[in-house]
Amino acid sequence: MRALAPERTLIRLTSFATFSRKREKGAAQGSIVTDRSMLAYANPSLFLALTRRVLPWLVAATMLLLAAGLYLVFFVVPPDYQQGETVRIMYVHAPSAWLAMFAYIVMTSASLGVLVWRHPLADAAQKTAATLGAAFTFICLVTGSLWGKPMWGTYWVWDARLTSMLALFLLYLGLIALRQTMGDTPRGARIAAIMTLVGFIDIPIIKYSVDWWNTLHQPASVFRTGGPAIAASMLWPLLVMALGATALFLTLHFMAIRNEILRRRVARLNLLAIGEDHGSAERELWELAQ
Repeated sequence: MRALAPERTLIRLTSFATFSRKREKGAAQGSIVTDRSMLAYANPSLFLALTRRVLPWLVAATMLLLAAGLYLVFFVVPPDYQQGETVRIMYVHAPSAWLAMFAYIVMTSASLGVLVWRHPLADAAQKTAATLGAAFTFICLVTGSLWGKPMWGTYWVWDARLTSMLALFLLYLGLIALRQTMGDTPRGARIAAIMTLVGFIDIPIIKYSVDWWNTLHQPASVFRTGGPAIAASMLWPLLVMALGATALFLTLHFMAIRNEILRRRVARLNLLAIGEDHGSAERELWELAQ
């Protein structure tokens, strides 16, 4: 085999190095473009335009799903052979419990956006989800108490599942009070985000409390390894109600974020109108007028 001349070897090595640098540069530019295109959807103005188109369809889907679910619950689902008609409480209780935890997961994701990227839209999403999460948690606690009276003989027991869900409700209230106290400052947003991340420990406790401790609350019946333990005649209406409740949460959350963006823009304009300088307005409010 003939050996290559040193000059040719040097030329080939130089060409390969140049090609590698160009490829790495192109990959880096491509990743920057991808990141920018993804972050573009976090632009408040683009979010307002996007939700303006999506919300009518989302409202229609919410109404159809909830109407279909309620029809199935009251006119199709048979009474349970043990619980009788009281089993119909499950179709409100279970979806509200799922969404109580889902809302906190949304808040946790938004909190990461606040702490990592410091984006004001993530802060608005985190703030508005707290109120919705508290509402669904309250519905879960009330319907659970009403369901527990005929089943357990009492409205409340200090059960692991019930206690951890009550802790979630108090956590929501604490975060709402914190945001009311700190206002719309970046410091308040960071503190609320950190507290949200700390409180996330309650979510797996709620989920696995029926497995870790001996509780009165029944174990998981839908999302479990061996498949759902509920009859199909009851499972499908429950899933329809869960989809309808999820669509309701998304609708209300998008509306609340839109209102929060517009409220902060009005607050910023008011600061400027009364003579505050532009720098002071930016320090006091997250800038959403992009």
